[in-house]
Amino acid sequence: MTQRLRSRPQFQAVMAGAPVAKTPHFALHCVALDVPVEGKPLFPVADAWLGVLLPKRWARRAVTRNAIRRQIYEVARHRSAPLPQAAWVVRLRGEFSRKQFVSATSDALKLAVRLELEQLLSRARLPKAAVSGEVRDVV
Repeated sequence: MTQRLRSRPQFQAVMAGAPVAKTPHFALHCVALDVPVEGKPLFPVADAWLGVLLPKRWARRAVTRNAIRRQIYEVARHRSAPLPQAAWVVRLRGEFSRKQFVSATSDALKLAVRLELEQLLSRARLPKAAVSGEVRDVV
């Protein structure tokens, strides 16, 4: 089962590094689970942690952001190979054309998002820092 990122320090820790994979609309960030904050573990359960970052800049309507968010969690949950134990953030980095996808909840948009997410998550590899156990300072 995948845990969800909830707190600002968790998101900041994951977003501190460069993306480990990119597609035209998404970027995937990752960090090892052993990042401490004030002596306490930031990720208390040894599992895959997943967060979603969907800026209003790239998806203005809430219904679009919610549909994309649901697709991200569903694709991650139904993958044949689960995400490795680390903290992951999927970030929207480009707009889906409102001319091409008129409806925010259209099947065409959901399919396009799902296909791109499957491509992104198939590239999910732990960065060298996460594999070696290197810890970065988090502000």
